[in-house]
Amino acid sequence: MNMNFKQMRRYSYLFTLILTLLSCSSSQHATQTSQEVPEEDIVRITEPDSEYEIVIIEPGFNTWLASTARPQGYYSQSFMEARNKIWVREWNLRAQQVDRYDPSLYELQIDYKPDINYGYDVNYKLYNYFIYFQLTYNQRLSTIIPRI
Repeated sequence: MNMNFKQMRRYSYLFTLILTLLSCSSSQHATQTSQEVPEEDIVRITEPDSEYEIVIIEPGFNTWLASTARPQGYYSQSFMEARNKIWVREWNLRAQQVDRYDPSLYELQIDYKPDINYGYDVNYKLYNYFIYFQLTYNQRLSTIIPRI
């Protein structure tokens, strides 16, 4: 199903982006929000040895991740961490400036701390979400051109 940007915005209730790093003890809010969205539109990212979780609720991301994104192992964790730090910083600036940037695109800030090792899987999926987001919504979070 091809949708233009205006049609995607109509479905913004599905776009409810919960892209926040949560401790497992506070993940109840994410679980309550995700109950309103079809399970295939939810990506949960956790590391087995970590207390952190990312929940992405985005129609199409799961399919894109499986079919289009580079496979795990293609990029190093340090490469993705460097990109994620840049993109998180810009995302958070935009989330704070609702008068300048579309608040339906930048609903929540991302609590990504550079001094925490979130592991490969968390960084891989966060990195790929930023690629997907920039390509899908024609956004540029830095001078780095998002490529697959």
